[in-house]
Order: sequence, then C-alpha cells, then structure tokens
Amino acid sequence: MAVSTKPAREKVVALAGGVGGAKLAAGLQAALPTGCLTVIVNTGDDFEHWGLHVCPDLDTVLYNLAGLNNPEMGWGRQDEAWTVLGEMERYGGENWFRIGDRDLALHLRRTEWLRMGLSLTEVTDRLRRLLGVPSAILPMCNEAVRTLVHTEEGDMPFQHYFVRRRCEPSLVDLSFVGAESATLSPEVRKALNSADLVVFCPSNPYVSIDPILSVPGLRDLLRHSKTPKLAVSPIVNGQALKGPAAKMMRELGEMSSPLTVLDHLGDVLDGFVIDRADAELSDAVILPALVTGTIMNDLPSKERLAQDILAFAATLRTAPVPSAAD
Repeated sequence: MAVSTKPAREKVVALAGGVGGAKLAAGLQAALPTGCLTVIVNTGDDFEHWGLHVCPDLDTVLYNLAGLNNPEMGWGRQDEAWTVLGEMERYGGENWFRIGDRDLALHLRRTEWLRMGLSLTEVTDRLRRLLGVPSAILPMCNEAVRTLVHTEEGDMPFQHYFVRRRCEPSLVDLSFVGAESATLSPEVRKALNSADLVVFCPSNPYVSIDPILSVPGLRDLLRHSKTPKLAVSPIVNGQALKGPAAKMMRELGEMSSPLTVLDHLGDVLDGFVIDRADAELSDAVILPALVTGTIMNDLPSKERLAQDILAFAATLRTAPVPSAAD
C-alpha cells in the first residue's frame, strides 16, 4: 500500500511516547510535506533529577525528529560522552538515570528557561527550532502530571519503576497525579481541531497514551471529532518490541495482544493497524484494519509504515466508519 510521492498538505497529529512513538513520528515527518506534522507527547514521565527538569519522552521525540538520537538505543543522543556522569559517580551522586554530556546541556537550558517563566510548550518549541526540527512538538499540557506506578512493592514514580527498577515489580495499577488540574493548551486544542488525521503511535497504551488522554477534555475532543483517528498496535506476535507493555498487560490480567490495545483505545478510533505477524486477528478487529509491516529498524522502514498509514487513512475518509463504541 506504500505510495511513492508525498501526499497533499494535510495536517497530521501524532500522539506519542517512548521509542516506538518517536520512530513512527520520524517516519511521518519523512513521508509528509515539511511542516505538516504535529506530535503531542506524553509528559507523565517527566521528573526532577540533579535539580533539573528532565522530559524523557519529549527528548526522545525531539532527538529522533532531529536525526540526533542514538540509533542503537532509540533514546538519548548519538555520539554521546559521559564525563559528567562519571564525575557525579565519583562524588556519590545518583547514577541510575544515565544522562550524557550533550543531553545534560539540553536539560540545563530547559530548566533555565522554565525558571524564567516560559511554559513547557514555549521551551519545547525553542528547542525543536534550535535543532532544526520542521515539525511541531507539543507537550500534552503545561502543568505537571506525573505517572505513579502502583506495584506489589508499593507506589513508585514512573522513572524509578521503569529505569531504576527495570520494571521488575509487579504492576497493580497506575494513576496520573495532577491530571485533574491540567488543561488543554491552546496549541494542543488548535492542532487537534485542525487535524486531517490523528495517529496513535505504537506507544505503550498505559504509560504513554493514557497520560495524554488523562488531560481533561482531550479524550472527549477526540471522541467527538469527525477527523479520522487510527492507532498502530505496539504489540506484535504477543510481544512489545520495546518497553514493558506486554508485561503490564499480563500483570493487569489482560491478553498480550493487539486486541487488548484496541479494546483499551477503541472508543476514540476509526481504524486500527496491526503487523503481518498478527494477520489472523484481523477478522476480530471491529474497525477497518490495515495489516502491514510495523517493525521499524531504519528510516526507510519508518517512512514506509507512515506511507501505508496515510494511504489507509485516505480510505477511512471515503465512507462513514463505524465506531468501536457502537
């Protein structure tokens, strides 16, 4: 279903978090005309470290769209140095969250601007312009919303669960502290209201997408929008290609399956994308479905998936699409 030319200047909004989301965002940026992509990014992972405001998902998207990400890890900077981390270890500082020297400069500048009174949206826009990213990158909100992981060992801030404990504790539930006080920023509202397509990237539905949808008014806006909305499953053949999504599903008593993702997000979707490895599940998908290769190993494969998604979205606009909530 891949196409050979870039589509007309339709506006695409991607909801993203983590490496999978950043990969598809890079593919969409490559497949679309310059300036047609907006990425709304999870900030539930944000936290304070070394006295700095760290935004792991925003930075992963930023570095991927700038072509500066570590190609092996998917996150962090390429050609990174670790002098500061080594010295921090010498002085007995916390070293469980690995911040490289180049990455540290971004955190220092972001924290400086935030302390000057700029919003996280304004700071993020400054950073993406300085790194030459043509696509808009928006935090899901400007207020602090923090993912709290409830485990059998007690409650943990997300980064302590995800990085420090390597997702080892068994998951019981999740909450998004501060979400009730968050607001839709004018930039997020405008992007969604003017979008020709909304794509849920193959991100963890619980800790990457749910925090975005926890912002009051955002899920309702999507649910009532006539804009086609589709999701790409982050689960392939029962496994998450990156991160703990499959493990979380099992611990929450769910199947590790694309169908679990569909059930979780279906009330806001018009279409669903699954990998060829799960083609036998397509008959069980209650929405129009695209079966294609969803594994992204390099920029050509990212762009190829993006092209398939854009072509699939065009078919959703040709006729009324049933809602998963019907």
